[in-house]
Amino acid sequence: MKLEGLEVFIIGTPPPGWGGRYWIITRLTTECGLTGYGEVYAAAVGAQAMRAVIADVFERHMRGENPENIEMMFRRAYSSGFTQRPDPTVIGAFSGLEIACWDILGKARARPVWALLGGRINEKLRAYTYLYPLAHHDKTAFWTSPEMQAESALATVDQGFTAIKLDPAGPYTLRGGHQPGMRDIDITDRILGAVRAAIGNRADILLGTHGQFTPAGAIRLGAAVERHQPLWYEEPIPPDDIAGMAEVARAVRIPVATGERLCTKAEFGAVLRAGAASILQPALGRAGGIWEVKKIAAMAEVFSAQLAPHLYAGPVEWAANIHLAASIPNLLMIECIQTGGAFHLPLIGHSLQVEDGFVIPPDDPGLGISFDETLALEHAYSGSALHLEMQESPCDYTHGNSFEGGAPRD
Repeated sequence: MKLEGLEVFIIGTPPPGWGGRYWIITRLTTECGLTGYGEVYAAAVGAQAMRAVIADVFERHMRGENPENIEMMFRRAYSSGFTQRPDPTVIGAFSGLEIACWDILGKARARPVWALLGGRINEKLRAYTYLYPLAHHDKTAFWTSPEMQAESALATVDQGFTAIKLDPAGPYTLRGGHQPGMRDIDITDRILGAVRAAIGNRADILLGTHGQFTPAGAIRLGAAVERHQPLWYEEPIPPDDIAGMAEVARAVRIPVATGERLCTKAEFGAVLRAGAASILQPALGRAGGIWEVKKIAAMAEVFSAQLAPHLYAGPVEWAANIHLAASIPNLLMIECIQTGGAFHLPLIGHSLQVEDGFVIPPDDPGLGISFDETLALEHAYSGSALHLEMQESPCDYTHGNSFEGGAPRD
């Protein structure tokens, strides 16, 4: 069995763009006719440039190879250009191709991917979702409204979710970490208070920040909201400052989580060694793929750290997360987009579901999804913007800030 063909689908998401502006899905084909699907998460270059990178990684490191030889193909990509260090663009491309290899291997053996990873230790997977506006909400005012956020939180918990995530402090800027203004601290405290009052002890609150603060600023904000007992403080400072994140972890009585922007076990290992986080959030479409994240999970066990695989992407990465999560003992929960995503689900034939706040790992071969290529082609992305983009303007200390979810089409 050898890898022979590659197709790349770049799919524009309908407004409001839950999961990002577009998704990059790969399809690999073997010479014997088996196909597998994978996904690249949040490329740092334009969609068409990333298409070329994916093709280059495939031609250079994977074409003609047995899809079983994932370790060898990873080492080729990781060493490409005399690097042997994390490169989010090359490793992101490889991640999407690697996931497709696992889909092929499962189909070749008529077994789900989790069965090839040591078997299923988790019969069902605890899920969480961001809070999103309800149908009657003002979608602009929602992100800084304690009342709307509380109403959305209650509706989400009533669906069965036992954890919900929100990012009330905003914004995420390319300028790096900043000190939160008192307006930001106040709105964060009031929103978390309103949400906690609405849901009581029925669910955990997950506080996201997208790396917005300096260590000192993160500590100030964390101290102000500790009383609401968030389960985690996600990426409180930019992810490249591991020592600073460890400083926050020591000072704040909220577990620190990080990982969506990290790449390979090299970067996750540095976080663990520094004591910078106790919850890791790898994005399988960037971190190196399923096998690399399986190694990251094993490393985390040694440090008593848990995994909560990240998802702000499409349904193929979600499927990969589910199979990985089914096989690891130190799983905390997995990220989902609402109860599966209004556009995610039809793209995979509704083959995965969130039910009562949990996901059941599928028993079907491979990733267990039925990918709709016709629907993917109908939504081909032709814009020039990136999957997600950071704002250039600085923090606004006069009028306050907000994080607005989604990624509208350009």
